[in-house]
Amino acid sequence: MRFVLSIFLAATVAIPSLSAQQGAGSVEPPAGARVVLQAKGEGVQVYGCASGANGFAWALQGPDARLLDAVGKQIGTHFAGPTWKLNDGGQVQGALIASEASPDAGSVAWLLLRAKAGTATGSMAEIAFIRRTETHGGVASKTQCATASDAGKTVRVPYTATYTFYAAQ
Repeated sequence: MRFVLSIFLAATVAIPSLSAQQGAGSVEPPAGARVVLQAKGEGVQVYGCASGANGFAWALQGPDARLLDAVGKQIGTHFAGPTWKLNDGGQVQGALIASEASPDAGSVAWLLLRAKAGTATGSMAEIAFIRRTETHGGVASKTQCATASDAGKTVRVPYTATYTFYAAQ
């Protein structure tokens, strides 16, 4: 009986672990995707204060960031769309696939995005997925958007992130 109970307990522990690794909300790119480019994003997340169903809240208008290579040289920009554009003119827009909370409290979520059809051009033409990780900052303070007098205000919240661009198999 103890043996059967031990097997049951081991299976009970292993099943949640397995499902956590294979969760639908994972920001990991699909198997076989290969890294084409990695860049540091450094800039701000821009929010506007607006009235909603639950009172006033910040609505993301988009990022305004520089893309930097490994030595800190600017190689492009990141802006609303969301869009990433390199200095050579190559660009891509993304559509959200998955999101997970950043392990760094007060930081924007980690994301996995799929390249929107027909938007990957030039040197970014083979990009199929974009991943945002290692985020720091970028979340607007709730206290700055709480009343009707705050409506229409805009804030620019500093953030950094790592953007990894992937080609499909």
